[in-house]
Amino acid sequence: MKSSKIFLLMILLSAFVASTLYAETRIRCASTTSTQNSGLFDYILPIFEKKAGIKVDVVAVGTGAAIEIGKRGDADVVFVHAKDQELKAVEEGYFVNRHDVMYNDFIIIGPANDPLKIKGIRSAIEAFKKIAEGAYPFVSRGDKSGTHTKELSLWKKAGIEPKGQKWYLEVGQGMEKTQRIANEKRAYALTDRGTWLAAKDKDKLEMIIVIEGDPVLFNQYGVMAVNPQKNKHVKYKEAMEFINWLVSKEGQHAIASFKDNGGHQLFIPNANRVK
Repeated sequence: MKSSKIFLLMILLSAFVASTLYAETRIRCASTTSTQNSGLFDYILPIFEKKAGIKVDVVAVGTGAAIEIGKRGDADVVFVHAKDQELKAVEEGYFVNRHDVMYNDFIIIGPANDPLKIKGIRSAIEAFKKIAEGAYPFVSRGDKSGTHTKELSLWKKAGIEPKGQKWYLEVGQGMEKTQRIANEKRAYALTDRGTWLAAKDKDKLEMIIVIEGDPVLFNQYGVMAVNPQKNKHVKYKEAMEFINWLVSKEGQHAIASFKDNGGHQLFIPNANRVK
């Protein structure tokens, strides 16, 4: 009886140690809805986790919210797409070791019949001017995400202040929901190509791309570690293992290999080692 109790105690102790070790190999990544909704993380994270033995728990929010989560120390690593905001946060000391990881592009989508006849215009800014002049419904994420930041910069370049206009609807939602609302409202919207390709068939969107290929629609993604000097509890070593893998040959190949059901490559790797 005594030996069986000792054996049971050993099993329980082993289970406790194993669970403790497992908990120590989890990191939290605050990222954008586009990396999550596109399916990228579902594809690349199992590859990293198998190699490194580190589980990555993703919190998918808008870029602005993801950066704020990192600043508070509620994440170990941040993977977003608003480079100016990222570099500012690094300069302020909240993050370290920022790297470009990959890119795709933003596109403007609209109703299949394109009522404003925007398709064929090469300039995203001119398209925005036409939407404002026609007072035609436009759905904005309105959530301080990377996409929202890009959209606001386009309105600014067009010399237009859309906020408060009857035709301008801010929904405060992620990209997939914003696309669905635009579809319901028969409105135009700015989205990223990854989310568009991943969701257009699944959500049965009756919309088309009306603007693409304008250099101003370039969409860079970057990754950075939360500064351990600001938040001493963060798992900096494990976060750097993840970052180094993302920018490594293996990580970049994994990103390049990720495609949608139609065989389209959703993100183009372009990592560099510049901090």
